[in-house]
Amino acid sequence: MSVRTQSPQPPEQAVHRAGFACFVGRPNAGKSTLTNALVGKKVAITSNRPQTTRHTVRGIVHRPDAQLILVDTPGLHKPRTLLGERLNDVVRTTWAEVDVIGFCLPANEKLGPGDRFIAKELASIKKSPKVAIVTKTDLVDSKTLAEQLIAVDQLAKELGFEWAEIVPVSAVGEKQVDLLADLLVPLLPEGPALYPEGDLTDEPEQVMVAELIREAALEGVRDELPHSIAVVVEEMLPREDRPADKPLLDIHAFVYIERPSQKGIIIGPKGKRLKDVGIKSRKQIEALLGTPVFLDLHVKVAKDWQRDPRQLRKLGF
Repeated sequence: MSVRTQSPQPPEQAVHRAGFACFVGRPNAGKSTLTNALVGKKVAITSNRPQTTRHTVRGIVHRPDAQLILVDTPGLHKPRTLLGERLNDVVRTTWAEVDVIGFCLPANEKLGPGDRFIAKELASIKKSPKVAIVTKTDLVDSKTLAEQLIAVDQLAKELGFEWAEIVPVSAVGEKQVDLLADLLVPLLPEGPALYPEGDLTDEPEQVMVAELIREAALEGVRDELPHSIAVVVEEMLPREDRPADKPLLDIHAFVYIERPSQKGIIIGPKGKRLKDVGIKSRKQIEALLGTPVFLDLHVKVAKDWQRDPRQLRKLGF
């Protein structure tokens, strides 16, 4: 078993590489946090709730020797709704198209049926090299980490394949994040940069704004709500009567839930929760767009949208 704690030696003649890496893993394995740590800026929403990611978010890591484009997929899981099935389809399609796959396994949780299910699917993919990334190492002691690394190595052997690398990282503690990039780069094809210098994601701003609002709405809601929340930004327009040195961007967005009974949970007593969601997400949006924002939020019921193909299309799935 080869566990990496040092960067590979740079080759004599530096070549430029560019390609796509995809992080997979069961829900809440730390994929989005890792994407943000590698890019150095928030491009994927994170939450302590499983199934937070719904879109494949591309984060772009620019280096002198390479451009690493990270595709952050939803967690592969046993689907209970049409939305769940569509999310799993997104994952499998992405796996078939990337240059390298990183399988995220949290250091603080023993390998379970969900990990085996994903590893079995990965075993059938012959083309792409697979890197095991043991995440959340800041939450365990060295003995527990060593046991997890051995278990991860064993998992591949049982299924008849080998990891290209096994890398322990802590995205929160920023430990070995650069090393992970160093190890992914040699697995990419040679070629010029695919995105302009300075681009951190190819996600449309409107989608990123909607995701930031959804992240704020997810915080502190009851357990039944995370899957029921969708956000659509109806319009983003600069306010016309503002002087050039004091711009203001008007954003009108709808938070969709599935049942009328959930409306009160999102709005909160005297509208306090929705107001908090607006304040929190507005700060994040202003940081993302670099301009002052007026955010107009409304809550709407889209009955059982996770199971309704027409509603799913309308909400962007």
